[in-house]
Amino acid sequence: MNVGDVIAERTVHLTRESLVRYAGASGDFNPIHYRDDVAAEVGLPGVLAHGMLTMGIAASVAQSALPASARILDYGVRFARPVVVDPKEGADVEILAKVGAADEHAVRIDLTVKYAGTTVLVKAQLRVAADSL
Repeated sequence: MNVGDVIAERTVHLTRESLVRYAGASGDFNPIHYRDDVAAEVGLPGVLAHGMLTMGIAASVAQSALPASARILDYGVRFARPVVVDPKEGADVEILAKVGAADEHAVRIDLTVKYAGTTVLVKAQLRVAADSL
């Protein structure tokens, strides 16, 4: 892997059903993730995708492009903007994974994660053990 190489690119479509399924799997039943009235009451632009769902989807796009032997050493993001999931149209989250740095110990994969043309995760980076690739 060389710095600048794009290793994966994918658009993931989220629906309200996606949010309900994630809530069931994660145990996060905060109503801002499924009730428009509650989201509006607290000043949100609509029902939001769970931040950890967005983070997980982004990591899975990169991980799916790596060999099964790959060992992820760490993963971090900063949440910058929410993903608003429309009740009819849903939301498309665009993920681009590319090699940001590499040395004999680790490869850093930088993730660009956007919704509606706006970056929603910043400093989204996976570090993978170089000897596992």
